[in-house]
Amino acid sequence: MHTLNYHHLMYFWTVAREGSIARACRLLDVTQPTISAQLQMLEHSFGVRLFRKEGRGIVLTEIGQEAFRHAEAIFAQGRELLNAMARTPQKPRPRFVIGAADVLPKMIVQRLLEPIIRSGTVRLVCVEGKPERLLADMALHEIDLVLSDAPAPPKVRVRAHSHLLGESAIAIYGSPKLAAMYAPGFPGSLNQAPMLLPVEDATLRHHLDRWFEQEGIVPHVVAELGDTALAKVLGQQGLGLLALPSILEGDLQETFGLKPLGRIANLVERVYAITTQRKLKHPAVIDLAAGAEQWFASQTG
Repeated sequence: MHTLNYHHLMYFWTVAREGSIARACRLLDVTQPTISAQLQMLEHSFGVRLFRKEGRGIVLTEIGQEAFRHAEAIFAQGRELLNAMARTPQKPRPRFVIGAADVLPKMIVQRLLEPIIRSGTVRLVCVEGKPERLLADMALHEIDLVLSDAPAPPKVRVRAHSHLLGESAIAIYGSPKLAAMYAPGFPGSLNQAPMLLPVEDATLRHHLDRWFEQEGIVPHVVAELGDTALAKVLGQQGLGLLALPSILEGDLQETFGLKPLGRIANLVERVYAITTQRKLKHPAVIDLAAGAEQWFASQTG
């Protein structure tokens, strides 16, 4: 009689949910060979292929999609069982609102929010907007914390304290074709190169414009974008080069196929948590800060 190995199923479910083995490895804190071996054993026990290769990644087969739906239901029931067996009823989680500046890369925001979500101590609400608007909402106590690429300006009408979470070097990325074309002779090769730049009021844009001027580079500005997610998609299509934190290099290559041309000397992207507290006291903020310190150190150390 065949029995289902739920440990193998959990690895399969995580890979399918995350969309890649690499991201599942980071989430589960295991090596890629470990997950690959578990998936092979599960496929062997089922007698079917659950994934197939597509480009540089993997996607679910048709039978794999059916298996994923069953796995979703199984683990949902497992969570319900744990809740039902708890000796004391669950207390309502306090609401905690984070405002993320729209100029921050979504991948960085995602990494910063993960420790809070995993802890389950609060009911997290994340809103996106211009830093000035988010700080104004924080002054009205509608937002508990603001994530931004710059500290709170002195003129802001709220007692705000800016806590540096981490920093990363900035690199220029492009599709494989554009990277091969403009990497030789970097950074001088960027003169008249097609660029997807941040909008003019973004902190990174100010730094880039100053660097271009210092290097005597006049880029061909294809588009100015306030949404880094859109910039990555356009960059993936080969429509232009873009400047992004090098801390995201692995994700950019894996998810978007973007290749680094080179790093910009003395230029960094900083990420701040802006709160009304001089010291970080809220458990959710402490989780965020600790997770940020660990992530930045692991990627840049």
